[in-house]
Amino acid sequence: MKFTEFDFDPRLIEGIEASNYDEATPVQEQVIPFILQGRDIIASAQTGTGKTAAFLLPLINNILTRKSEGNGVISLIIVPTRELCIQIHNHLEGLSYFASISSIAVYGGNDGAAFLQEKRTLSHGVDVVICTPGKMLYHIKTSQVKLDTLQYLILDEADRMLDMGFYDDIMSIIKLLPAKRQNLLFSATMPPKIRTMAKKILSDPMEVSIAVNKPAEKIIQQAYIVYEPQKIPLVLHLLQEKKSNMALIFCSSKISVKQLTSELKRKGIKAGEIHSDLEQSERENIIMQYKSGKLPVLVATDILSRGIDIDNIDLVINFDVPHDAEDYVHRIGRTARAAASGGACTLVSLKEQGKFQTIEKFLGKEVEKINVSAFIGEQPIYDPALNKASHYKKGKSKRR
Repeated sequence: MKFTEFDFDPRLIEGIEASNYDEATPVQEQVIPFILQGRDIIASAQTGTGKTAAFLLPLINNILTRKSEGNGVISLIIVPTRELCIQIHNHLEGLSYFASISSIAVYGGNDGAAFLQEKRTLSHGVDVVICTPGKMLYHIKTSQVKLDTLQYLILDEADRMLDMGFYDDIMSIIKLLPAKRQNLLFSATMPPKIRTMAKKILSDPMEVSIAVNKPAEKIIQQAYIVYEPQKIPLVLHLLQEKKSNMALIFCSSKISVKQLTSELKRKGIKAGEIHSDLEQSERENIIMQYKSGKLPVLVATDILSRGIDIDNIDLVINFDVPHDAEDYVHRIGRTARAAASGGACTLVSLKEQGKFQTIEKFLGKEVEKINVSAFIGEQPIYDPALNKASHYKKGKSKRR
């Protein structure tokens, strides 16, 4: 289905064409008509399905074609992270380039001048606010935010927000909103806690499921069974062997991110790091350098596993095995985007074999195990049950 078939406002069509959009994705095709009709939506859709445009396009169209009363906030988009907040704001600005839509991104980590600008904009009124829950709630408590005019509430990556502990902040914000409004909830997964929250927020919602539960087939998945001290030497070997143009390395802790990045730099590799200890301006600068190619390697925590669209990543390395299968899918989904192919390498230590076996069961297949003993020395055998038992015996693992 082509976007011209949705009967959008001509000003929005110009923005769509300028963004090189043509055919709607399945989630866009399914939810856009119902959003235009004013229905509440609960949608299961992961990053990469086109869900951002699925709610931005009808939102922009409705703002352009429906009269709003007052000068307050018209629509509120709540997201889990600063990075996703910025990304959606940029996406909105591109699609609404030929339309008079006002918008602002509200998130933590900015300086005093940015805070004052946010305060002024929120008090005077704005069409679209994209925000993180904590920062928005702070503005509501300390600034004169006009919410009585709000017509649209959108929660993006709702499951992620609940995992991060934002439930109370979200509900505190919602209690202050007009009862009569349109609600859209997007979530990669639909656990019971999401459905419970949806019942409190949504009114007779239309349910759509476009979840991509398995990685794209074009992602070449490989696993390397290693002892923990072999991980950094293996990363150095993989970066050399794979000849990647843009590599993204995920670590499960910011300590690991810092240590690995330091070691890569010591070896002469241009690498940047992203974690919660950095100021927002530092994060934005690192991501800009990475996107431009100045930094061919980026080491990050799971803060970048969802919601960040960078099309040219050709290699993802899991320095640590993700905590669950959903995180694994999101991590490796950063590669092989925009019709490209890509590789995903996971480093599995003795204590992580059980977690990786759970991921393989979710995938419904075994991931190819690669032998690199010629480069890093003898590798352990992949035997999750045996190695789990031996690892916890007397608090340390046994080499076999």
